[in-house]
Amino acid sequence: MPPPFKIVAVIGKNDAMVLPEMLEQVVSVLRRHGATVLMDTRTAEASHVPPDEALALEALPARADLAVVVGGDGTLLSCARLMAANAVPLVGINLGRLGFLTDIPLAGTEVTLAAILDGRHTEERRVMLAAEVRHGDVVTDRALALNDVVVSRGTHGGMVDMAVEVDGSFVYAMRADGLIVATPTGSTAYALSAHGPIVHPQVAAVILVPVAPHALSNRPIAISDSAVITVTLLKGKDAVAHCDGQAHFPLREGDRVVIRRAAYPVRLLHPEDHDHFAMLRQKLHWGETPEPLG
Repeated sequence: MPPPFKIVAVIGKNDAMVLPEMLEQVVSVLRRHGATVLMDTRTAEASHVPPDEALALEALPARADLAVVVGGDGTLLSCARLMAANAVPLVGINLGRLGFLTDIPLAGTEVTLAAILDGRHTEERRVMLAAEVRHGDVVTDRALALNDVVVSRGTHGGMVDMAVEVDGSFVYAMRADGLIVATPTGSTAYALSAHGPIVHPQVAAVILVPVAPHALSNRPIAISDSAVITVTLLKGKDAVAHCDGQAHFPLREGDRVVIRRAAYPVRLLHPEDHDHFAMLRQKLHWGETPEPLG
């Protein structure tokens, strides 16, 4: 039987000290499985083992059957947005800290990656958000987000006043440091630190989580992921819309940020024994007894 992944793109976090060593392991496994190895040009420069071909990052989705991301969750977020339109599945090897998305640990890279290449894996499809900034009738900016879209105060501004609508129905006006619109994937990211709920990835929901609201009555809410959310900036200087913390768009008073489910999901491949709740217990240290003081 021919290998399911004939052409594999390898993308690395270029400032990681252990990246060259990990790339060597990854390439070795891929070539033992008969795969052609592609890298973006920056990863190829960091690698001690040359790929079969080095391309611009943007050219990889059209060529690859699989993307192996060697880095942290931030690296995988940017690659996921890039690969999703071409339905290229992603595997994440964790060089970061928590690693909610890059769930293959360094110590298990060769064995786990080999099993995935042999077809022993589980696949998960994660919803993304499509956001656009509108100034009047003109769309000035647009971007995708796997974790969240955030409307927030800027570096030098105070609180911002926002109006929120869902499917054209007014929900509330709010003064706060910001509002997080998060997918289930993003519920364990910024939204969690703002006291939002953890949402299982297979729940068809989007959560709205206020950041430091002026009124204590503003609470996180969950809505259908088929809804269209409109956040209008009523008042606030230096306000910004952020997509996954990686794309940033300045906002003027009266601008609207319109957020809806993206047309296509992200495909993530996990080890075959992957368990979402076990991952949460490990990453969030559920059930551990705090060490006594003194």
